Amino acid sequence: MPTEHGRDSSGTVAAPATVTVTRYDGTSSDWDAFVRAQAGWTHFHLHGWRAVIERVFGHECVYLAARDQSGAIVAILPLIRVRSLIFGHYLVSMPFLNYGGPLGTDAGVVALVSEAERIAARHKVKLLELRSRTPLPVSLPVSHRKLTVVRDLPADPDALWPSLPAKLRSQIKRPRKEGIQVKFGAEQLEPFYGVFAHHMRDLGTPVLSKRLFEAIAEVFAHDVHFAVAYHEDVAVAGGCGFLWNGEFEITWASALRSYNAMSPNMLVYWELMDRMTRSGARLFNFGRCSPGSGTHRFKMQWGGREELLWWYQRAAGVEQGAEAGTPSPDDGVFALATRIWQKLPVPIATRLGPSIVRSIP
Repeated sequence: MPTEHGRDSSGTVAAPATVTVTRYDGTSSDWDAFVRAQAGWTHFHLHGWRAVIERVFGHECVYLAARDQSGAIVAILPLIRVRSLIFGHYLVSMPFLNYGGPLGTDAGVVALVSEAERIAARHKVKLLELRSRTPLPVSLPVSHRKLTVVRDLPADPDALWPSLPAKLRSQIKRPRKEGIQVKFGAEQLEPFYGVFAHHMRDLGTPVLSKRLFEAIAEVFAHDVHFAVAYHEDVAVAGGCGFLWNGEFEITWASALRSYNAMSPNMLVYWELMDRMTRSGARLFNFGRCSPGSGTHRFKMQWGGREELLWWYQRAAGVEQGAEAGTPSPDDGVFALATRIWQKLPVPIATRLGPSIVRSIP
């Protein structure tokens, strides 16, 4: 039972009867104004992602708002339904991205999560997953199977380079000595995607659609940044990420294996970090990774710190205390498919990948 402070013995906040939850039918600007007023908001809470997801993937977007007695919004939850015959039925906030989950008052968050659970139960959803950046006042099981690495950026851009370890500065200088240069701008979308698609084939993972990045570039023209490293006019590495609220996250990054000896990815990361510092960013977010992985070690070498991700779940058919998750190429059942995918010609993998990965949130 709730205590007089509104929390029960598990620490869960009880939602008052005066909080109501409905599908959001207001304007993008009103939604975004509320989001930007919340502590810990992320770019992926912005309303524009609804148009991107609907246009590119065709998934149903269940955007929910909790309101008080006066009708004022007290919390929001962007929720996406991802459904297929092969992989199952998921409700995720936000799929294909690192952050999501509800934002707002404790009572509003609880009301939204309760409604999300009801929707999941009513539609027999395989997994409800709320990808929060911070702890939530709810009793759902939480997964820390992913984390991110962040690094503080100095107010003085010229202080960034000397703050890096000498070994790291040497690794950044190497591609420069090889004549590699990094270019920025929306016109780098096409070469970035070429490298990205090749890299994903090498990993044995279906690639996201180029239409996704085209939609992102259209909807978030002022927020998204593309960077591509070139060697003798050949695109060999690239990154794509978002700048919001003084923070930049490099959400997707890739490099061609045949150029690994030149370390072009090191220069991409450095150039993005330097550019974002000069743009006023004070935090560089390296994106999510699995604890203990090679990617995790790569990110930590930049002098960052770990942030656990709080991914709250309601999974059907999973024993109490067991951890669930969306399909992953690391799962044993997909190991054979990964090896087969790695042998596909890049053009074929690039053409087939988007129709598969759209159902793997």
